[in-house]
Amino acid sequence: MVTVAPPQPATCELWSYALHLPYDPRAPRIARRTLRAVLTEHGLRGLADPAELLASELVSNAYRHSAGPSGLRLRALGGGRLRMSVWDTDPRIPPPFDQGPGPGSRPFGPVAVPPDGESGRGLFLVSHYADDWGGRPLDDDLFGQSGKLLWCEFGTSPSAVEP
Repeated sequence: MVTVAPPQPATCELWSYALHLPYDPRAPRIARRTLRAVLTEHGLRGLADPAELLASELVSNAYRHSAGPSGLRLRALGGGRLRMSVWDTDPRIPPPFDQGPGPGSRPFGPVAVPPDGESGRGLFLVSHYADDWGGRPLDDDLFGQSGKLLWCEFGTSPSAVEP
């Protein structure tokens, strides 16, 4: 018996993963570990450290500021670029994500954090490491989910992509 399969590309440039996270304090750690495994398998190990930092901040905020589940979605944009989105049940969009789409509507450089501020450093890190970010409220969808979606995009230098 002979089995014939269509040829598979050596590496798949475009992919997407979604992780549903329960309302649980372990969710950020699980998101980081999953993220590292995905990036390693797709030859993007050079993105793992900043991606873990950003995922940790966004998923931690989802846990801290909502009372329900959250979701992490990873999407390769090609050329070593990644879009990370985090959904949660709280409809309020925090600064700087509330400033509208696109880099033209953002302040120059990372979002400022008051030195005596007790919070906001996580979103400072996101604004520092991400090339672009945004947020949008979600109305009730077909499955009754609402809340918000925060996203960020970042990329790599060619040396960060493994052959």
